[in-house]
Amino acid sequence: MSEAPLPRRVRAHVLVPFAVITLIWGSTWLVIRDQLGVVPPSWSVTYRFLTASVAMILYAVVTRTPLRIARADWGLVLLVGVTQFVLNFNLVYRAEHYVTSGLVAVVFALLLVPNAVLARIFLKQGLSRPFAIGSLVALLGIALLFAHELRLDGADNGAVFRGIGLTLLAVLSASIANVVQGAERARALPVAALVAWSMVVGTVADGAIAWATSGPPVIDTRPGYLAGVLYLGLAASALSFLLYYRIIREIGAARAAYSSVLIPILAMGFSTAFEGYRWSVTAALGGALTLAGLIVALSARRPSR
Repeated sequence: MSEAPLPRRVRAHVLVPFAVITLIWGSTWLVIRDQLGVVPPSWSVTYRFLTASVAMILYAVVTRTPLRIARADWGLVLLVGVTQFVLNFNLVYRAEHYVTSGLVAVVFALLLVPNAVLARIFLKQGLSRPFAIGSLVALLGIALLFAHELRLDGADNGAVFRGIGLTLLAVLSASIANVVQGAERARALPVAALVAWSMVVGTVADGAIAWATSGPPVIDTRPGYLAGVLYLGLAASALSFLLYYRIIREIGAARAAYSSVLIPILAMGFSTAFEGYRWSVTAALGGALTLAGLIVALSARRPSR
């Protein structure tokens, strides 16, 4: 038995924000690539979430959203901040040193798998057979993409292993944050307050990591770099996370997760156009299997609630 269709009013209400975050997140992987070079990755992550934190706090003030967090809820804020806005993004930025942004996006689409497994363990949510089958198909697709990268002429196999390994660790970290946010206690908090304070926590930790590993702040004064920081901080972080969490509360995480299928398609398109990603039969089959598996997994009733 499948979920009942969404009412027309709800579909109209979520269609625009859903399209916005899909388009934004589909392009961020390429923008992140341009952030690497002069500025160490941890400082780029810090600048991104410093920008996002300021934007979220200003938004909460303007909209009169309560920012007060009860003492008992600060552990939740810290966990989300560290897993989502520290570990996740530091790992992703480093992964793009080794493999193309499009491949990172495709691997990251596997977020659905640990989401479901961790939700089963900690939230006692069941796993359906279609979801398990689809996840296995998607994993086979990722394996084919991995094989394609290893067979490329001049490919540094060690770099490929590091890039995909870092991405998988980022997926696990983001999944922990997602499952935490699925708990009733987190859902009781205003979205803007949870996102704002989690980003503040993330910014402080990112800055500490950056200083410890790379020394004092480094900035790239190129207009492209500065524009990228603003785009990633304002559009891809503050705006997109606010919209995405609202969509989850409106239609549920299962339906909201369809963006995970659409985003890698856009990202691979950008990677092909701007990074010269070279396709082969193996890569094309791997990409197709990954997306097909995710679609099968998402067709299950409440696959990642």
